[in-house]
Amino acid sequence: MPLGPDSTERLARARGDLRMGVPVVVGSLLVLAAETLGPGRLAGLRDLGGEPVLAITARRAETLKARAYDGDMARLRLPRDASPGWVRAVADPADDLDRPFLGPFETLRAGDSRAHRAAIHLAKSAHLLPAVVALELTDADRLAAEQGLTHLALPEAERVLTEEIALHEVASARVPLAVSRAGRVHVFRPADGSEEHYAVEIGSPPRGAPVLARLHSACFTGDLIGSLKCDCGAQLQAALAQMGSEGAGVLLYLNQEGRGIGLANKMRAYALQDQGFDTVEANHRLGFEDDERDFRIGAAILREMGFSAVRLMTNNPAKIEMMRANGIDVTERVPLRVGQTCENARYLATKAAKSGHLL
Repeated sequence: MPLGPDSTERLARARGDLRMGVPVVVGSLLVLAAETLGPGRLAGLRDLGGEPVLAITARRAETLKARAYDGDMARLRLPRDASPGWVRAVADPADDLDRPFLGPFETLRAGDSRAHRAAIHLAKSAHLLPAVVALELTDADRLAAEQGLTHLALPEAERVLTEEIALHEVASARVPLAVSRAGRVHVFRPADGSEEHYAVEIGSPPRGAPVLARLHSACFTGDLIGSLKCDCGAQLQAALAQMGSEGAGVLLYLNQEGRGIGLANKMRAYALQDQGFDTVEANHRLGFEDDERDFRIGAAILREMGFSAVRLMTNNPAKIEMMRANGIDVTERVPLRVGQTCENARYLATKAAKSGHLL
């Protein structure tokens, strides 16, 4: 029986490597995350020869006034005198308003960009800024073996990054709650080594009938420390209270902080909001889409628990569409309009105007 890592396990290693500033090889590309790039490894990359590029998303390219010839991304030629600080300034919009003239940029338009695209998705999945420094290699296999680098073949990188991740329940226990003494918490672990997700089951809802359900994305600021910038904490408590009142329900607590961009990037988005950008504009300036969450995770957990139909507590029509697209019948939308404050009025208005939330 082979003991080495499979594709999913190599992907988990690659995420960890990028977060620590260690290069990985994707196809024939040597890849470093822009956010964790250090001077030593940038010098080492240059010593290999060739022409390194900085790959960024089209959202970030639009902010920088750089042409995205590759459609959803752009490959910027790395200037010979570019430092890690310059790379981070291109990737991170924190100081855009103070340094509006980082360009002009020379954008590549020839050659295959598939590996660059996979590398950006890899950085996203590691909750890093979606920007990577990449160098095309002629001997990627040899370099990866000599330097002990994680090597993802391009087809497996593309496949693993788009396929639904398998989850399995690793533990559950009775947890009496303030809203119901008949509470039970289930812990689900993804096969790719990423964050665990939780299901809070109230009572004993029958598996053959639509269950009152809420897909709740983790919000450290709103759920835990009472931030007034969003309505998440109020929605969490209201959903649990209604389930307790009805005597049955399932709340899925999904570790997809900041609409899937991670807490660090969420704080970057908050800082941009303080500069005057709304929540969608902030995400775009960082290089992300409006919403990077994977709602397939919620559908997979519901199926694992034996549910095929839900009464979904949400103001977001996209959640309904995603549930139905992934085999979960939504028989009713249950509105959840709570938590409005003067501090989050603009945030909620943006969700309604730009993301279609029914508020």
